[in-house]
Amino acid sequence: MSILLIAGSPTQPSRSTALLSAVAARLQAQGLSPEPLLQLNQLSPAELLQAQFDAPEIRAVTERVLQADVIVVATPVYKAAYSGLLKVFLDVLPQTAFKGKRVLPLATGGSPHHMLALDYALRPVLQSLGASHILPGIYATDQSLPLLPEGGYGLAPDIAQRVDDAVQLLVTDLRCAAQWSATHEFEDIAFADVRCSV
Repeated sequence: MSILLIAGSPTQPSRSTALLSAVAARLQAQGLSPEPLLQLNQLSPAELLQAQFDAPEIRAVTERVLQADVIVVATPVYKAAYSGLLKVFLDVLPQTAFKGKRVLPLATGGSPHHMLALDYALRPVLQSLGASHILPGIYATDQSLPLLPEGGYGLAPDIAQRVDDAVQLLVTDLRCAAQWSATHEFEDIAFADVRCSV
């Protein structure tokens, strides 16, 4: 089981990446090991903006996406939409890059007024990339992820609970799918044995 975490913030550290890290920690507590964080701000800006699909770095991160079973993507919300950095990254992916994958979207913003960006801006593009199941997303305001005196960001209790619930839902979903797969295997049938009737 491969779980890929995508940080769509142009800055680091960031609140959206802190939210992503909280999800990663809870996945690890459940016995799952996410892949190393994919920080989009470390990719070549020229390769992304010029859609250099064949650039080695773009091919490598595309392969990471294609190999993943689960995608957790985090973005800040700017102007009622996900980050431009995330947009140019999604643009260089193949049209079916998320086919058959479960996706957990995360977003942060300055006020509660932008929370619908998850459903009206991010979810449609995730669906267009073929995601098989998009879990209910988490939106957190800046006040819900306060800057800590020692550095980094904390999680307000309500956001911490929502992260717990989202991870539990994802883990349950994955375990149910694995159990169903294990008990519903189909035998191979030779083509010569296939009969049709109308």
